[in-house]
Amino acid sequence: MLQDARGARWHFLDNLPDLADRGVEPAGTVLAVHGNPTWSYLWRRVVAAGADVGWRVVAVDQLEMGLSERTGEPRTLPQRVADLAAFTDALGLEGPVVTLGHDWGGVVSLGWAVDHPQQLAGVALLNTAVHQSDDVPLPAALRLALAGPVLPLGTRTTRAFLETTLALARPRLPRDVAEAYRLPYRTPAARRGIEGFVVDIPATPDHPSRPELDRISDGVTRLDVPALLLWGPHDPVFSDRYLDDLVRRLPHAHVHRFAGAGHLVAEDVDVASPIMTWLGGAARSELSAPSASSVGSPSSFVPIWGGLDARAADDSPAVLDMTVGEHDAARSVSWRALDRQVRRIAAGLHGIGVRRGDRVSLLVEPGPTLTALVYACLRIGAVVVVADAGLGVRGLTRAQRGAWPGYVVAQRKGLAAARALGWPGVRISADPLPAAARRALGVRHELVDVARSGEGRDLPPEPGPEDEAAVLFTSGSTGPAKGVVYTHAQLSALRDVLATHFDVGPATGLVTGFAPFALLGPALGTRSVTPRMDVSAPRTLTARAVADAVRAADGDMVFLSPAAVLNVVDTGGELGAADRAALGRVRTFLSTGAPISADLLASAGTLMPRATAHTPYGMTECLLVTDITSGGVRDAAAAPDAGVCVGAAIDGVDVLVAALDDDGAATGRPEATPGVLGEVVVRAGHLKERYDRLRLTDLAAVRDVPPGRWHRTGDVGHLDAAGRLWIEGRLAHVLTTPDGPLAPVGTEQHVERVEQVRRAALVGVGPAGVQQAVAVVEPVASAGLRRPGLAPAELGAAVRAASPVPLAAVLVAPAMPTDVRHNSKIDRARLAAWADGVLTGGRVGAP
Repeated sequence: MLQDARGARWHFLDNLPDLADRGVEPAGTVLAVHGNPTWSYLWRRVVAAGADVGWRVVAVDQLEMGLSERTGEPRTLPQRVADLAAFTDALGLEGPVVTLGHDWGGVVSLGWAVDHPQQLAGVALLNTAVHQSDDVPLPAALRLALAGPVLPLGTRTTRAFLETTLALARPRLPRDVAEAYRLPYRTPAARRGIEGFVVDIPATPDHPSRPELDRISDGVTRLDVPALLLWGPHDPVFSDRYLDDLVRRLPHAHVHRFAGAGHLVAEDVDVASPIMTWLGGAARSELSAPSASSVGSPSSFVPIWGGLDARAADDSPAVLDMTVGEHDAARSVSWRALDRQVRRIAAGLHGIGVRRGDRVSLLVEPGPTLTALVYACLRIGAVVVVADAGLGVRGLTRAQRGAWPGYVVAQRKGLAAARALGWPGVRISADPLPAAARRALGVRHELVDVARSGEGRDLPPEPGPEDEAAVLFTSGSTGPAKGVVYTHAQLSALRDVLATHFDVGPATGLVTGFAPFALLGPALGTRSVTPRMDVSAPRTLTARAVADAVRAADGDMVFLSPAAVLNVVDTGGELGAADRAALGRVRTFLSTGAPISADLLASAGTLMPRATAHTPYGMTECLLVTDITSGGVRDAAAAPDAGVCVGAAIDGVDVLVAALDDDGAATGRPEATPGVLGEVVVRAGHLKERYDRLRLTDLAAVRDVPPGRWHRTGDVGHLDAAGRLWIEGRLAHVLTTPDGPLAPVGTEQHVERVEQVRRAALVGVGPAGVQQAVAVVEPVASAGLRRPGLAPAELGAAVRAASPVPLAAVLVAPAMPTDVRHNSKIDRARLAAWADGVLTGGRVGAP
């Protein structure tokens, strides 16, 4: 216990004796402050871990809380900030100090930080809030706790508030941990501090503690020290709304949202390790380190809308949309009309309050409206948030709450989802709605009115190359979809790479059935057309729809996803002579999103016989990495290498491979040695800036290889003697067998040569290090095998004979589970779990 100058007695945890025993002089002190109704026990792991990196950690129990003194005096926020200063004075605490807070302890810790700038070295926060907008109600849980007689009954008389808080843990707290949290609060008298904390919540503008809250929130914006925000998004009190506010006040902060964590984030996940890594200097040194994306960046910057500006006076078609009704004519928008609409929407959005750096989520189907919206937002420096409808309701909800946009532009379906699921953002309807529907959906503006209000108005200054431009969400095929942040410089670099590598110019006609690239036509200064299809389901595209689009746009370049290619080839028999003649004019055909087989590429080539076929390799984080033509695919087919050859790196991109160890981890130094199986790492001028609010994921995805930093792709493969890259699967899908790591794709390719097999997946069952290989096959339709489970003896024998590795079993899955964006990436993790269940006697159902 420690007694301050006023006589108040404090309980605290302190690892200084541990440091002394190790003979370590502390690099600084972490001042950790709990909230309500926890106590210093919350920080026990941080206290223990601090000694490992040479930092003293002091975790204090606030007065009236934990094991500190019950003075019986009511304590307001100003008093608690003064209390903490009295404690640190009594402790003789000197700098450098990093404050760490959770819940209302976050506000108190920030109050100390604002008041002690000379000692302050950094601030770290778990779920908390420093500002409450007058037009936003308090969270429902706090409104209930504050309600009349409920307040003393729930907080002091009973343990309801305490037990409700403990119940927020994900997963449920172990019994001994829950009992430890209850320890200081056994009696109503001991729980007066819990009640007092709730009473002091500044719920209204006239609350006595509101001026202090405003003082602290304003002071936070002037803190120029390193900051770390670790967040549990499943928090019914401190939601992502408060995280977004903190990010605006601390724009330089490192942020990580733990997808499965909630209010008690320190119990739900390991927060001690990232805090110690940050304290150890990795995070702060990266603030001044060159970005991985800066390598190879162009010396001159032309904004992404440069191609549109260059053709602003052109009355020829810029965008054609054929996704309208089956028998409707394509919608056509000229360059002049598109430029005018972009400027009207941009000025209108600025007029309703959209500012540089504000996030705008676009839940609008691809077409002229979405195209105009994207360029309007980019033009005024708003950050475009794009997530595929294919992510499903759960995935979209996670994306919207993760990005926390200030504005949402959506059609009726998206507006209904936003209303029902509580997605953040001021709602703007992309389509006119009846007044009743607007009220029901919470629509604040209609896009037609926004555009009309922007007519003739001046635009704000353009954003700069380093300003954020977009948050693009990954497909979610290898885990929860992640937001990938791009700056304007990186988007412009992507445009330039596309234009140079594929010879795209004003005369090009681009047909795209792959939504991410449908928006790049105006940037490239070329007309573009979206064929008749469901853009969220690429496999709905038909050969005839592609031919129609080529005719409509006088197209000579076709860009499709692998799933779209598969259905286009399957429906090729429906083409008439005029359709074949149209496709015969195509000079360039591209398929990207997942590797495509030589046979499928050759089949597509028969439909577009004059076209040079390309299958670029890339990912949301770096949309173009390597490229290979149909000729290169044919040459590669004769090579003995395992995997899919995706060609050599394009100009401006570097590719290396980090070798796998026996545990399947990419621990080797990245290098270009031929034949080494490992994780693919890349760097390029159009590589992403970072993952959005996923700082730990960012750190895990970076490899430092002087003279720069490289992105870990998560793909495994090897380079050959000619410098070509061969992809052999995902790092997460590598089998760890007694003979060493085994990538799946090479074996799958052999199995897929069996006549009855349409697709195959190799998965591992059993403990790591001794996994056994199991082949799961999707039979061709003519095989008539619709029952999942063990393969018939004849098929099993054929598959075993084709496989280059021994197989523990051969299973049949009538349809492979795939990802939601491309409909082509096989979900091997799901198949592995299914195979394990089948082979251990579980219920046999479809995977």
